[in-house]
Amino acid sequence: MTHPVPALSEVTKTGGLLAAMIVHNLIYPISTWGGVWPTLFYLFYAGMFWVATWTLTADPKLRLAATVTSLATFAAGIANSYAPSSASGLGVYLTSILHHLVILIVLTRYTFAKREVLTEVILAATALYLILGSAFAALYGVIFWFDGGAFTSATGGAVGWQQLLYYSYVTLTTLGYGDVLPVGHVAQSLAAFQAIVGTLYTVLLLSRLVGLHAAGRS
Repeated sequence: MTHPVPALSEVTKTGGLLAAMIVHNLIYPISTWGGVWPTLFYLFYAGMFWVATWTLTADPKLRLAATVTSLATFAAGIANSYAPSSASGLGVYLTSILHHLVILIVLTRYTFAKREVLTEVILAATALYLILGSAFAALYGVIFWFDGGAFTSATGGAVGWQQLLYYSYVTLTTLGYGDVLPVGHVAQSLAAFQAIVGTLYTVLLLSRLVGLHAAGRS
């Protein structure tokens, strides 16, 4: 006798994505450890957005885009980890941008199309905020690839994509520790834009949630 697999709840879907993003932001240093670790990292990184897209939307175009970009991101990450080159580094950044773009579209639709303040909406909105930070890191990576002097470390250490991911979240949350600095004009412009996006997103989201809550009570 077979038993049907129960459908995942919306809270499980969005909460799972949020948990995956938190784990991603904690484990990304393992991509530099060598051995099997980069493979495990890029499997997780490429897979989490693919799973989220397929569970949060039935749009066949977005599902196809998620599949293609996930595979491309994994391939680029593996190539850059085990046979690093200038071209493979750029490939990681470009595929990551497209990889993020798909899930950003999915989550924006999911979050702002809702008409009620539900737990899954709050979880999706929080995941969207974290994904914005990761997406900007890829954009910084492209800038850094074209201009190796666009970012510098106050400690004199080397700047790589791991440092750019860290810098992106510091900028998104407007903490501004000052240990990684944008010194190129394009990098500075994007950093200022990201700080504005981070602030406006919080304001607009809170306004949206308060408005939905007030409408629901009336």
